Amino acid sequence: MKRRALALFLAIWMTCALAGCGKEPPAQAEPPAAPPPVEEPEPEPEPYVPSGINPLTGEPMEPEYENNRPVAVMLNNLKAAQPQLGVSRADIIYEVPAEGGITRMLGVYQSLEGVENLGSIRSARSYYLELALGLDALYVHAGGSPGAYRDIPAWGVDNMDGVRGSEDAGIFWRDQERRKTKGYEHSLLTSGEKIQEYLDTGTLRTEHREGYVYPQAFIPDGTPAGGSPAEHVKVRFSAYKTGTFDYDAESGKYLAGQYGKEYVDGGTGEQVAVTNLLVLETGISVISGDTEGRLNVRLTGEGTGTFFCGGKSVPILWSKAERNSPFVYTLEDGKLLALGQGNSYVCIISPKTSKVTFE
Repeated sequence: MKRRALALFLAIWMTCALAGCGKEPPAQAEPPAAPPPVEEPEPEPEPYVPSGINPLTGEPMEPEYENNRPVAVMLNNLKAAQPQLGVSRADIIYEVPAEGGITRMLGVYQSLEGVENLGSIRSARSYYLELALGLDALYVHAGGSPGAYRDIPAWGVDNMDGVRGSEDAGIFWRDQERRKTKGYEHSLLTSGEKIQEYLDTGTLRTEHREGYVYPQAFIPDGTPAGGSPAEHVKVRFSAYKTGTFDYDAESGKYLAGQYGKEYVDGGTGEQVAVTNLLVLETGISVISGDTEGRLNVRLTGEGTGTFFCGGKSVPILWSKAERNSPFVYTLEDGKLLALGQGNSYVCIISPKTSKVTFE
């Protein structure tokens, strides 16, 4: 009896041991949750780059403007007329002496989009007409010398005149604040918008004439190989006017100064800064018998000059085949000069009365 009870006890014990005495088997651990899918970041959109090229700077622009005739605007540069308006937006600035040792600028704009007020506007001289004709440009001025008024119709210059004619089209106005503080002669303004509205009327041809080619080449970095150091450039036009150009490595541009301080655009508040600086030497003389001391400036033919870009300089040669031709710039070995992509400032001087120095 005892043996039977013992056997039964052992059987029950073994059954409990095998079955865990009725306990639930341990739950298996849940597999780790799969990590959430990694979302790929949206790729940054490529910056928009217009497909056209500005023929005056080599930079991208909307293709609809490529074949436009540029607009060349006569800008007053007397000290009393500062600040100028709109000059920092120009693709090319030409600075040339006028009578009495002063200079005037011709600001050239391939497109007027975004160009606000311009001025103050001053009168024409024949050599500024030649600069405009070389670019097949539309010419904006306010009055002119007797020679300029003779040459405008004789040379077929398409112009907008703030003294004779185009003021009726609403292109020009007198700024009352400038008139009060700077004088009547320094108060005449226009704007890119007003000029464009006038051009949209179809009064003047707005696309280049057939066969016109602007031959200038541009490259991303126009720093002349083997050039001489030229981080600080000084162009002394006369006892009245000296221009300075200091190279800024961060922007890759020359920062302009005049009258002993920064050359600032009163419209944008920006200091005038240019990628390319060219100083062209030519013959300049007083017109015989001109009681105002107005000048003849030879722009056709050939001459010498200096090119500055990237803090370096090289001697160059310039040529202009005839009145309606653009400037062509070459190196001394005869190869065409490639400018850096960007705007340009062209100083035209006589080596007899003006001087350029750099270091």
